[in-house]
Amino acid sequence: MSDTTQDGGVATSARPSVDSGLSPAELAAKHGLTVSGARPGLGEYVRQLWGRRHFILAFSQAKLTAQYSQAKLGQLWQVVTPLLNAGVYYLVFGVIIGADRGMSHSVYIPFLVTGVFVFTFTQSSVMAGVRAISGNLGLVRALHFPRASLPISFALQQLQQLLFSMIVLAGVAVAFGSYPSLSWVLLVPALLLQFVFNAGLAMVVARMGAKTPDLAQLMPFIMRTWMYASGVMFSIPVMLKDKPGWIANLLQYNPAAIHMDLIRFALIDGYGGSNLPPHVWLVALAWSLVIGVGGFVYFWKAEERYGRG
Repeated sequence: MSDTTQDGGVATSARPSVDSGLSPAELAAKHGLTVSGARPGLGEYVRQLWGRRHFILAFSQAKLTAQYSQAKLGQLWQVVTPLLNAGVYYLVFGVIIGADRGMSHSVYIPFLVTGVFVFTFTQSSVMAGVRAISGNLGLVRALHFPRASLPISFALQQLQQLLFSMIVLAGVAVAFGSYPSLSWVLLVPALLLQFVFNAGLAMVVARMGAKTPDLAQLMPFIMRTWMYASGVMFSIPVMLKDKPGWIANLLQYNPAAIHMDLIRFALIDGYGGSNLPPHVWLVALAWSLVIGVGGFVYFWKAEERYGRG
């Protein structure tokens, strides 16, 4: 006998819902509902990121334009700043300390300028990446998009800035006797490998900086130490020839030194293969894959936590 209720003289049957007995999770899955802000699968995340490629490019270009919008020289500071740094380092390390030992004047100056420009690419990508989430919370909380778009766009911004600087770098090389040759074609894969590495590293520090904003205050000291240990101002094997071999190997195989060596080898005539560690291209590829892919996965795993709290 079915239960009935009396409402104005009309009897109705109290039938159980077709969804009765389902848990909330099962009920949501049945009707196609998902958790708001849930992390998508890795493959889907890559597809979403590819779909935002135009946003990534436009965002990086806008940041690049706005970076020096208040300065009278504008975008020229993209080139002037690393050149001034190179001038200071040449005075201190080249003239006073004599770090140019083992290299002629025509090689050392392009060597130094290349090191400053190339390391600045990595340094700026990391410094921008560490604030990619914590410095853009309004955007992160207001819009739904793959958060990896931010650190990648900052690394892309720094790549565009380096490409402007490469014009000046090529001029410096030519001025000191290194004329365009087939080796200059190697600049393309070398810069591509460095960009993948920088983007991965930017994603690593972006996740860390999102959880610990104070990391942005510590990062300049870390980057300065890394710069002095990477042979920006001196040749590592020459300066450390009296030290145990493992020290020179450790410094030469660090990724910043690897990327600088590849650009120097491609650009400077007097910087031959004897200055490079063995298997340098393979090592550069390994660094790019490990940090680029690993950094992307590391960042993706915390996707749903960005902008909360």
